[in-house]
Amino acid sequence: MISISAQELAHLLQGELVGNPTVKVNNFAKIEEAQEGELSFIANPKYEHFGLTTNASILLVSKKYNASTKENITLIKVDEPYTSLAILLGMVQKMTQKPKLGIEANSFIHSSAKYGKELYLGAFAYIGENVEIGNNVKIYPQVYIGDNVKIADNTIIYAGVKIYDSCKIGADCIIHSGVVIGSDGFGFAPQKDGSYSKVPQTGNVVIEDQVEIGANTVIDRGTMGSTLIKKGVKLDNLIQIAHNVEIGENTVIASQAGVSGSTKLGKNVMVGGQAGFVGHIKIADGTKINAQSGVSKGTDKPNQSLTGSPAMDFREAYKMLAHMKRIPELEKKIKELESILAAK
Repeated sequence: MISISAQELAHLLQGELVGNPTVKVNNFAKIEEAQEGELSFIANPKYEHFGLTTNASILLVSKKYNASTKENITLIKVDEPYTSLAILLGMVQKMTQKPKLGIEANSFIHSSAKYGKELYLGAFAYIGENVEIGNNVKIYPQVYIGDNVKIADNTIIYAGVKIYDSCKIGADCIIHSGVVIGSDGFGFAPQKDGSYSKVPQTGNVVIEDQVEIGANTVIDRGTMGSTLIKKGVKLDNLIQIAHNVEIGENTVIASQAGVSGSTKLGKNVMVGGQAGFVGHIKIADGTKINAQSGVSKGTDKPNQSLTGSPAMDFREAYKMLAHMKRIPELEKKIKELESILAAK
């Protein structure tokens, strides 16, 4: 990061400056570790107490921020501190990372494949028959792209990703290392002798624009039709998305969650880590699902918050938990009453 003053940062972020406009920073740091000459931020009220102990020179804070801070700290108040930090980090990343361009040795592109301008193709990557790749796509080493795959502009595919045949990837996507897109769905027909006959998985995966997929996540192809990941979805690492699942726009799913076949999540859903969904259910828009919840039935009421296994409205779940804590006490009272009745 180049040296930049508080006044310049405030102008860039359209924020309100409180403190010394000439103080400069040249690095970012976590608030508990920041030193003089560094910028940090407070987006969560839980961290406001660090305002009195941090050594950062500049803090990005919310316009609603009114906690006490050291006298020598300059504040830049913005609508969303985390978003403003993301803007700054993105600018620095563009300035410091040299863009990847060109086709490296030992990669393979089938003669029928088509690709746009400013392609980067890393060593030992494989591009199959009839593949179509847009402009400014970055494909890192050891990526496999099967036949008839389509990849739109500005998408980044990191090392070791595997994209099976006929899948479609939108524009401005980021796919991290180890992701597998289009592997077979888990479909087997039970036989009379106790064995299982594989059901061919003839569909594909369609990923719309501005989707990010974390490392080692797997998205299975549809048995028939498509597994669909809609625009703006963000998937963490180590997630399993089964065949014919549909994930609505701007839904976010944290690590180690699993979504069973043909389940449909609405838009703007938030799913905590290690949550699990049974198959063939629908989850309404705006639903929030707590970590480790087991979702066994669908919801048609938007913007609910669910927790527990089986998942239920969080208020009801907490009431049940409060009653469960009283079970030993209630058991003792029942035994006392039984003793009294037995003595009569």
